[in-house]
Formats: sequence, C-alpha cells, structure tokens
Amino acid sequence: MAAQTILFDFTLDSAKTADEKQRQEVAKILRNELEHVFPQLELVYSMDCIENGYFSVLHENKATIITCRIFQHGLLTVNVEYFLPAGKEPIMSFDGLVHGKSLENALAVKLKAIKGQKLPALRRGDVPRYFPSSDERIIEYDIDKLVYEARSPFQKIQILHSKTLGNMLLLDELQNIAESDLIYTETLMGRGIENYEGKEICILGGGDGALLYELLKENPKHVVMLEIDELVMEACNKYLNSICGDVLEKRKSDQYEIVVGDCVEYLKKFIAEDRKFDYVFGDLTDIPITGAPVGVDWDFIRTIFEHSFQVLKPDGKFLTHGNGTSCTESLELFEEQLALLKPKVKYTTSKAFVPSFMEEWLFYQVSFA
Repeated sequence: MAAQTILFDFTLDSAKTADEKQRQEVAKILRNELEHVFPQLELVYSMDCIENGYFSVLHENKATIITCRIFQHGLLTVNVEYFLPAGKEPIMSFDGLVHGKSLENALAVKLKAIKGQKLPALRRGDVPRYFPSSDERIIEYDIDKLVYEARSPFQKIQILHSKTLGNMLLLDELQNIAESDLIYTETLMGRGIENYEGKEICILGGGDGALLYELLKENPKHVVMLEIDELVMEACNKYLNSICGDVLEKRKSDQYEIVVGDCVEYLKKFIAEDRKFDYVFGDLTDIPITGAPVGVDWDFIRTIFEHSFQVLKPDGKFLTHGNGTSCTESLELFEEQLALLKPKVKYTTSKAFVPSFMEEWLFYQVSFA
C-alpha cells in the first residue's frame, strides 16, 4: 500500500495567465475537464494574487486530493494524490488513462496548451524507491522490500532489495553498492592492471567488505581495513555476504585485519610508526557536488590526501572513486586539489557503468610524480 501522486505539467500562452480574470477562466476550464474524470469533485480552497498566480485544492469524496497551480508566466501544474490499498488497481494507468480517458490529452486540448506532460505515478510510503543520481536527477528503482534499516552514530543504514540489482546498501539514502556491482569493485582496484601479489595494502573505509574480499583473491601479503562504522559491517555481513564472503565475520586472519575506528587517527599512528603501504584505497565519501572546494567534506578529502601519501611507498598508489562522469565541475575541483599536493603527484582515470548507480562512474589512480 502506498500514496500515489500523479503530476501533470502544461505550458500555456502567458497571455492567458497574466491577470486574475484570465487565470480564473483557465481554472474554470481545468475544473470542468477534471469533473469528467472525477464527477464528485468539490472545491475546498482557492486563492489568486497578482504576483504568485492562482492556487486551488479540490477533492473527490475526501479521498482523492487535487491541487492546481497557475503561474502568471504560463506554467500550469496539476497534482493528483490518493491512497492505494494493497491489491487495489490505481485510478490512473501508466499511460495516463482514467476510466479509459486520457486526462493529459483532454486537458491539453481544452486548455490549448503549447505542450503538456504527465509524469509516471510517484509511489510513497511503503518502501523507499527514489534516489538521486550524482548530478541530482531522481531515479526510480524496482525496490520490493526493505531488508534492513538502522541508524548508527554516524549515518542512516538501509539495505533494500531490488528485483534486478539484488540487495543494495544505502548510507544516508545514497547508493553505495549492490550485489550486481562487481564492476565497481573491479574498476576501483584495477583488476587485471594492478598486481597485488605480495603487496601491503591499506583500505580506508570499505565497510561493505567487497573490496577486501576481492583483494584477498589476488594473494596480497597483508591488508588492513580501517572502518569506523561497526553497524555497517554487521548489516553487510548478514545481508550482502554474496559480495563480501566471510571477511566481515572473521575480521582477522594471517592475510588481513579489520580495525574498527577513525581512519585518520590510524593513519596518524602509521605515520608515527613509519609504516608504509604499496596501495592505499580511499573507499570513503564521494567527491562533493559544490561550486567551490570548501566545507567539511572537502576538508576531509584534503586530510585523507595529506595522510595517505605519507604512508605510501615511493612507488605506491592511492586508488579511489570519484563521482559520476556527468559531474564535470566537481571532478575538476577534485583534480585541482590533486595538483596542489606536495610532493607532486600524477594520476590516471578509469570509468565504468555501475548498475546500482545507473550511471557511469569515474575512478582515480594516483601516484608520486
């Protein structure tokens, strides 16, 4: 069961919506057409003012609520919302038909709209299914079950089941990894390009366990993973073990160790001990989507850079994920930060389409120049 919201947008000649009298005429046409589909429609409230246009709320049997907004610039929006019990058919089909009639087409014709659009119904209240792309477009997922949800001292943790992606981890309602996302891990680690055999590796973050699990297949000398959130690891161990195996269960072997704590504090400890690694993985926060490299997220990235390169061997590499390839401005800001590092570094990039992100993602391979 869920609340269903259907959105209609129309563009009219702005001359038809410029003053109160004209907007009232548009509202009259709009209501007449809505009554053909919702015959028991009643007006609850309406308001018109010169600056903000016209607004009204209507209902049918106090169950279906319709809000209408006419902007003086020619934009008209209609929102239809109602509650759909489990097992019941929606009042409007996917193609916009209500009782066999196309509401969008009828409204567009009567209003003599320049253009019109009906968006697919938004379903809210049962399971989360709408999440953003890296450039803040809304993506609808085929989620059919909330598998796990909890809040740790650090973040909101959810594991959702997708019909096509399998179980999917979200942190603070952002997609992190799904059972379908081996390509993400393989691109991050450069499988087939980098040689990890006999190497010493440090993972910053990586609480889902997927990177550690795949690296251990490459026969490294030792891997230490620094993850701050115990609850993330517990959830992934239980519900995402297809991508992490038993590494989050065992936590330690001759070949690896998982340390629960702040990775920055442990990097400081490694620096004090003069401990060096062949590879350091930054499997932490995405590159922020901002207009300038300022704020706590950018400060954190600079801190990770500063400490990570101090624990790298001279021929070592820092490997990390960036963001969606469409976020060119933020990626450029990230690369500007790399250019400021001392000693100087050089970098290459790779990219892959990540199924659960539903977009192409950029990855960085950074080494000393």
